[in-house]
Amino acid sequence: MINRMRLLSSLLTAAACCTLCAGAAYGASGVKKVSGVYTYYGDRNDSPAMSKRKALEGARLDAIAKEFGTIVSQDIVQAERMGSNGESTNFFALSSSEVKGEWIADSGDPVYEVSLDKDDNLVVRCTISGTARGLTNEAVDFEALALRNGSRREMASTEYHSGDDLFLWFSAPVDGYVGVYLMLENDEVWQMLPYPTDPGQEVKVKKDYEYVFFDRSKAEGTFGEIQEFEIATDGDVEFNKLYVIFSPNAFSRPVMHAAKSDQSLPYLSPEEFSRWLVKNRSNDSKMNVKQINLKLFPD
Repeated sequence: MINRMRLLSSLLTAAACCTLCAGAAYGASGVKKVSGVYTYYGDRNDSPAMSKRKALEGARLDAIAKEFGTIVSQDIVQAERMGSNGESTNFFALSSSEVKGEWIADSGDPVYEVSLDKDDNLVVRCTISGTARGLTNEAVDFEALALRNGSRREMASTEYHSGDDLFLWFSAPVDGYVGVYLMLENDEVWQMLPYPTDPGQEVKVKKDYEYVFFDRSKAEGTFGEIQEFEIATDGDVEFNKLYVIFSPNAFSRPVMHAAKSDQSLPYLSPEEFSRWLVKNRSNDSKMNVKQINLKLFPD
């Protein structure tokens, strides 16, 4: 299954992807080895890929929660459900802000056990090992919203159809630097910001200013030629991840591979992106990352 985004400024199409979990900033110490298990019970609307993704995210959260605990919240759901083998299985729903830690990197590949319940819905059990660390309070908070077919905040959305335009609304409480990377499902990570035509290594932003990236009508004129994006997807519903990275301290973009003949954005692998991000966040406790999950529907 291939994901595509059309780059309007050059009228080219391309594809990309990644799985990586990010949370608040961390220092170089306090990293621990952790492992978790989670069983996701799907329904008829869940694809095998989406079910595995949710099982993986649940297993990572389980590992973090067991090591560092959770923040008391009414949004946390805990229950029991009978599995197909008759055993009682615990499951819960936690967002990354409700666990008192963050995932850094996987150690090896996740292990999946896939089965069907009595109604032929997917049941996916995921086991994962990796490294994580407890949260700190040093990361600078900021706002980032994916916008659908418009540049106003009320156009914020995480669901898109083929042909929709994608913009990013951004604001930070302090001066700093921002980067944006798109991760799709073919094991490539695109650099969306800095713009490929930007001769500099960094995108410097002002505090309390409301930026709209990927929109020519909102162009600042200081970040290189504005790139505009149109969502395109073939076949089934697909899931992408948009990572917005901010720090009051300057950070250089990772070493990128040149764009392929069928695309117009530089790229790198998920492993290369993960190593770059871990290194930067280890050296900068004020760096913060927001992950925006995008759900794409075909025409």
